[in-house]
Amino acid sequence: MDSTTGSSTEAREDPGWLGIEEASPFTGKNKVTKVAAEAKQWSSLVNATLVVLIMTMPPLIFIGGRLGAPTVWIKSTVANLSAPDREESKKDALLGGLLVPGFDEQSCVSRYQSVYYRKNMTRQPSPYLIKKLREHEALQRRCGPSTELYIQATERLRSGQQVLDSNDGCNYLVLISYRGLGNRLLATTSAFLYAMLTNRVLLVDPGHGNTLPKLFCEPFPGTTWVLSSDFPVTNFRDLEEAAPENYANVVLNRSRSVTGLRFVYAFLDHASSQASRLVYCDDHREFLHRVQWMILRTDQYMPPGLFYNPVYREELDRMFPRKDSVFYIVSRYLLHPSNEVWGMITRFYNSYLKKADERLGIQIRVFDDKPLQHILDQVLACTSQEHLLPGVVSTGGGTPSVSTAAGGRSRSKAVLITCLSSWYHDNIREMYWKSASTDGEVVSVHQPSHEGRQHWYHDEHDMKALAEIYLLSLTDKIVTTGWSTFGYVAHALGGMTPYITVKPQNETVPDPPCMRTVSMEPCAFTVPHFDCAKKNFGEDNPPRMPNVRTCEDAFWGVKLTDAE
Repeated sequence: MDSTTGSSTEAREDPGWLGIEEASPFTGKNKVTKVAAEAKQWSSLVNATLVVLIMTMPPLIFIGGRLGAPTVWIKSTVANLSAPDREESKKDALLGGLLVPGFDEQSCVSRYQSVYYRKNMTRQPSPYLIKKLREHEALQRRCGPSTELYIQATERLRSGQQVLDSNDGCNYLVLISYRGLGNRLLATTSAFLYAMLTNRVLLVDPGHGNTLPKLFCEPFPGTTWVLSSDFPVTNFRDLEEAAPENYANVVLNRSRSVTGLRFVYAFLDHASSQASRLVYCDDHREFLHRVQWMILRTDQYMPPGLFYNPVYREELDRMFPRKDSVFYIVSRYLLHPSNEVWGMITRFYNSYLKKADERLGIQIRVFDDKPLQHILDQVLACTSQEHLLPGVVSTGGGTPSVSTAAGGRSRSKAVLITCLSSWYHDNIREMYWKSASTDGEVVSVHQPSHEGRQHWYHDEHDMKALAEIYLLSLTDKIVTTGWSTFGYVAHALGGMTPYITVKPQNETVPDPPCMRTVSMEPCAFTVPHFDCAKKNFGEDNPPRMPNVRTCEDAFWGVKLTDAE
């Protein structure tokens, strides 16, 4: 199986189907079927021997054949980066002061253009957060890569010289990037918030193959957040929980002494011990502030854990008066897709989603190589129970009612499905092709890609994954899979409270098949299961506290909510 083509069985015939695969401005692998409310009978089938379709929206050109023939895609070198039609009242591209002007717009089109694809912000940045962001940007510029202060700091690190109580005000947080894209995005937003709280310059490991710059623009003006390839700690990606620099070892085995350590290491992997999670309780005033370099390894969402620290909570309360807005606001500031990824997003959106009266996102994550009927049944039961998708008319079921939009036309709904497999998309698409919807709504079903299996640090795979996350965030309502960090990021980036499917037992559809979450915040799996004041290890669950509650899909995890 090829990482860019998915299953080799994708080119297969649908009886009674015209059989020409429509061009996708995203990846070229999308099968799109737009079905009318009342299914029309085809009087004859066209045996198309050759179709040449030149897309009206470059840069993708489709050259296809008849049913079952291979499809060839040619990418032009110029991306279609035009924004949708502007409303008469121009939107605030700086998001209420969250972003700053002055960036070269052509180097990162998404930074100022994405506002035209999104609904208005449901949570506004606080004046205090905006103040802290401007201060942090100044810190990144003063101490970041290529500055004299950074060069001096890395030289000291390379030579083995320990620096305690640095008098130049330049301390650093290095984030190790690993696991899937959803995990990395949660970790990156977490590390940025932690860097702001601890007054450290954030440097992000670009990953194997230097993936980071291919996915995102630089978030800070006048500097870079990318860790240079000549970082002096050559084996930093291989550090484990047992490393002598690990925070837990410093606290428990070295009596909090950092003498002789070039850096301190925070191990907050999903499988980290409760001892390693003691770092959440450190307010950076005891000894961490004395260490110039800190390396963080996490694949999780940290902010709920930071609220357990009384000092951090006071600061976080001022930054985020609405506690369910942390990821939503931080991601809108930090995560701007690169021009190439943004082109993939806008071409697909403008071609298939823009004109629909309503857009529904469905994210399906299955930890199995084969299609699972009970997962499909669960998704359809969820969309039926929550009235997200209309039913279909059974054979001989009579004439459907008519759902109309403005102007008297039939109401339309675009369904965006993301999954490593195309099987779920194909079944839902076929259901609405074979039968009319019960309410007369026009339903179209779209899937940008189907990679077959997950690939880590594969440039094209990660770019498609980021584009799909972003496209999901542009929908009006969303169904996501429990435990999936991909789904967490998609709904939180869009500011939506999702309908989340819980993990089925014994291949049986749960009752209920899904539930509406109380918050748009992601679930955090790696948080302290102890009170920071008491450090009472051995608790099964995190302690109770305001604005933090148990996740709907994971009893061992917690999430931020605006409710007390």
